Amino acid sequence: MSVLGVLALAALAGWLYLALGHGGFWRTGPGLPECADPPGWPPVVAVVPARDEAAVLPETLPTLLAQEYPGPLAVIVVDDGSADGTADVAARLGGGLPDGLGGLRVVQAGERPPGWAGKVWAMSRGVEAAGEPEYLLFTDADIACAPGTVTRLVRVATAERRDLVSQMATLSTHTRWERLIVPAFVYFFAQLYPFRRVTRDGARTAAAAGGCMLVRRAALARAGGLAAIRGALIDDVALGRLLKRAGGRCRLDLSRDVVSRRPYPRLADLWTMIARSAYHQLRYSPVLLAGTVAALLLIYVVPPVAAVTGGAGLALGARHAAVPAAAGLLAWTIMAATYVPMLRFYRLSPLRAPALPLVALMYAAMTVDSARRHRAGRGGAWKGRTVTPRESRTTGS
Repeated sequence: MSVLGVLALAALAGWLYLALGHGGFWRTGPGLPECADPPGWPPVVAVVPARDEAAVLPETLPTLLAQEYPGPLAVIVVDDGSADGTADVAARLGGGLPDGLGGLRVVQAGERPPGWAGKVWAMSRGVEAAGEPEYLLFTDADIACAPGTVTRLVRVATAERRDLVSQMATLSTHTRWERLIVPAFVYFFAQLYPFRRVTRDGARTAAAAGGCMLVRRAALARAGGLAAIRGALIDDVALGRLLKRAGGRCRLDLSRDVVSRRPYPRLADLWTMIARSAYHQLRYSPVLLAGTVAALLLIYVVPPVAAVTGGAGLALGARHAAVPAAAGLLAWTIMAATYVPMLRFYRLSPLRAPALPLVALMYAAMTVDSARRHRAGRGGAWKGRTVTPRESRTTGS
């Protein structure tokens, strides 16, 4: 048997496992269940870290302030060293609302201590300012919430006794590059952290989506608080792991109620978004980097190469081409089939599914570029900040 045939069979075995035994990662539903109202509506404080977000806040903050939550709800915007008037914009949008529960408060993050990632520090300042509500809702400045979102989150958290209820926001797909990259980004995230395994008690898989994380404050405190993940560049996954390792019950779903308004009009914008954290996720390990790239090539690139090359060989009468042609085509078909639900979730044509290997190649290149950026001292760059491996390792996340 040819080398290509062996690789194609290995890729097929990989896809059979992914499709049938990997937590149904490719499924996009059903979302949050319908739950009964709690006996009493607990206080919730939403914490919104914001750094240079003056442009997007008018599209998003009003949707949070307009939530008709039956219990006490307050919003804290933490201005994380902005230079564009973010604090003034937030205060103006909340004009006329009282401070404290039922209103908007803007606080300054202040100087970031050594070892703290910028966003986690801003989140911690929001927690400090929040007092002692039963729940904290961590959300991002670019996130818009549909009416009733907070109410639905609390219903699920109380009915299912969850310490974390997180919703993966629907990302923008207005541009050509967004339509190509974004659905694959969510698909790959779900492949790394199958949502059903995150939700299952006792499963080791843990994660969250930073755009919407409703957290029971007492559970966070028992787990060590945000100081336990102070250096985390990927704060949402780190928070999910922190809570679940401490015995917390977590839930993660896709959502159309929570929508990101942040545009990524150019390929460079999307490239930077992914490259800023990819090498951090691999723990800055060249070995893990090499293994990840090799796995991407085997699982995503070998099937179409084997199918096309083997098919061409069969057309020329080469019998040895039958194995790579058949195995490659079947693996490619399974791959495309698992991608279709995500494309439909984003209301995109299923005809895009066979092109997933090309997108995976781009992700492999972004991952390699992430390592290059970190070695050049530009790792984790975001709005004028960089994160060094030493800083991000202070929590072991």
